[in-house]
Amino acid sequence: MDDHKRTHKDSFKDAISGLIWVFKTQPNFRIHIILSILAMIFGWYFALSSTEMAIILFTIILGLTGELLNTSIEAMTDLITTEYRKEAKIAKDVGAGMMLVIAMGAFIVAVCIFVPYLFI
Repeated sequence: MDDHKRTHKDSFKDAISGLIWVFKTQPNFRIHIILSILAMIFGWYFALSSTEMAIILFTIILGLTGELLNTSIEAMTDLITTEYRKEAKIAKDVGAGMMLVIAMGAFIVAVCIFVPYLFI
């Protein structure tokens, strides 16, 4: 039995490794990062209120978290089976559906917050 006890430092290093892997291998995650940076730049440019910026930040965190969760679902499904199975397709489709809902919500938030500043 391994007597090595995991520390918070170990967990943190593993989490950073996971983020780096997702950033390097998942194009959609990189797109989310780019759009997030643009949203922050526009927020700064339009001098959004602290409440509006908090909503933008929460939306960014939700989108990135959803992408991480979806990637985890896909990886775990591929670990369980690489052959076509109805249950695997359902898991992957539901994960993709989650991301679609988050993306549509993020778009609505962006429209509600940024459009009034564009037409002042």
